[in-house]
Amino acid sequence: MVAIVCKGRTVQSRLWQHTRRDRTLTSDSSHAPAGAQPVQRTIWKRIYSRVGSQWKALVLAVVTMAGAAATQPTLAIIMKPLLDGGFSGAKPSYVWSLPLAVICLVLLRGLCTFCSGYLLAWTANNVLRDLRRDMFDRLLRLPDHDFKRGDTGLLLNRFTVETTIVVSSATEVITAIVREGLTVIALICVLLYMSWPLTLIILIMLPISVLIAQAFIRRLRRISRETVATNAELTRVVNEGIEGQRVVKLFDGFDMETGRFAKINARLRRFNMRAAIADAALSPIAQMCIAVSVAAIIAVALGQANHGMLTVGGFASFMAALAQIFDPVRRLSRIASKTQRMLVAAENVFELIDQPIENDAGPQVLHQPVRGRIEFRGVTQRFPDAERDTLSQISFVIEPGQTVALVGRSGSGKTTLANMLPRFVLPDSGEILIDGQPISSLTLRDLRSHLSLVSQEVVLFDDSIAANVRYGVMGQADETQVRQALAAANLTEFVDSLPQGIYSPVGEKGSRLSGGQRQRLAIARALIKNAPILILDEATSALDNESERQVQISLERLMQGRSTLVIAHRLSTVQNAHRIIVLDGGRILEQGTHAELLALGGVYASLYNMQFRES
Repeated sequence: MVAIVCKGRTVQSRLWQHTRRDRTLTSDSSHAPAGAQPVQRTIWKRIYSRVGSQWKALVLAVVTMAGAAATQPTLAIIMKPLLDGGFSGAKPSYVWSLPLAVICLVLLRGLCTFCSGYLLAWTANNVLRDLRRDMFDRLLRLPDHDFKRGDTGLLLNRFTVETTIVVSSATEVITAIVREGLTVIALICVLLYMSWPLTLIILIMLPISVLIAQAFIRRLRRISRETVATNAELTRVVNEGIEGQRVVKLFDGFDMETGRFAKINARLRRFNMRAAIADAALSPIAQMCIAVSVAAIIAVALGQANHGMLTVGGFASFMAALAQIFDPVRRLSRIASKTQRMLVAAENVFELIDQPIENDAGPQVLHQPVRGRIEFRGVTQRFPDAERDTLSQISFVIEPGQTVALVGRSGSGKTTLANMLPRFVLPDSGEILIDGQPISSLTLRDLRSHLSLVSQEVVLFDDSIAANVRYGVMGQADETQVRQALAAANLTEFVDSLPQGIYSPVGEKGSRLSGGQRQRLAIARALIKNAPILILDEATSALDNESERQVQISLERLMQGRSTLVIAHRLSTVQNAHRIIVLDGGRILEQGTHAELLALGGVYASLYNMQFRES
């Protein structure tokens, strides 16, 4: 149904052009407003509240990570008895016990690492599934005006790229904080036990390296947002290339499209390289800090050894523990860049989830049986930033079973008026009533359950013919009902000629069907719904004469006994309407039957004569 709203509009405009609530993540922390940190804390809480929903698996993962972390300092501790007692022959049992201990520790570490990796992957994929489900649920319930400014590339990027960044980064942060953090803490405790003066040197150097890393983290924060936005641009360009490949070929737009893609691709490369430079610079900085620390430790250790305060085994054990601490510290330092990408992506994801849905405050339902009397009372509407009203003081009535046609030049407000019936567009003033009840007082589900739509832009899903006919509320319709609807839409002969009959796939967007077949399939879908009110939005304007004739026969069957609002471009299709309303500039200029309007000799007669001469 979105198609009737977006008709005539491109999907190249940006999604959510309104100002983002929280731009603070893009700024340097030195220039960030006071509310930046609370905003980041809120995003952190929202991410980990979702991760925490899988707490059972998460607790087990933390336990196994703690087990893996505990094995690492134990391997370093073994070095002292090995060198001081094993090589001297003082402890013969060390010949078999120490190698066995090493094997057992490595096996335990491997088992714990596997279990924690599996449990974290299980947690991440469950969170990703739930996050995408919530995003898609919110997407389908957004107000129609949000889709008018929509950008397909940005939406796809949020579903495919940004959600993955959020969840994968969140689990990596957990892994680093728990496993690497516990490993570092355990190793520091061992180092303190072995020699607190040597350990003090490390504890002094670590904060210095962290402060240096903060400068790179601020830069990574800015680059991460730019990278996310450029990824969305890349997705949009690729999507447009796929959708418009025939236009590209026919109008020789290869150079234009490859140029657009190359420009965005190069920009994305620049951002990625800037991030890589900042990320890679952390390693040599950390290595320099390590080198300074090791040099100082060696100098102090040699002094202690000369005074008999440190044995060879003690020094070797200390250095083994120290060597093991650098790798987890390095991984902890690299988490900074991942958290910035995670926060930027999470802000975009939660922005979609937080979008307000359609206003569905109406508590009532239509009185049964629904007759289908439609009344527009003084309806006025103006789109934001428009210079004039799209519709101005529109009033008319469609009696039960009547057909009323809206005609007029492009931009006269015909489609906007029709879109008000299912409340895709809301009037600024006036009201619309069905059987005397204002539609604003009805629940959206009840209101739309009594409406059917056939538009020029037919929306079909990549499924079988039967699935498209009984789509949605008619999902339980049996095969007999489907065949009856297809017969009424003049599709039986075509469907029976297909190898799989009604279960034949229609292809993406109905690509395996002709224009007329797609249109008649939409009519069959409207027939099986059997709603008392029907909206026809230029349902035959894009068809050739033969297809139009077949579709028109199907439409006449569909319109029988239904209150029908027709938006017509070809005036020959509405000659039999009970009333024709001529719109221009959002106002009603003329209304009457076909014969009355021709006799009037006004705008309708002029439009009709013009089309008659062209035909």
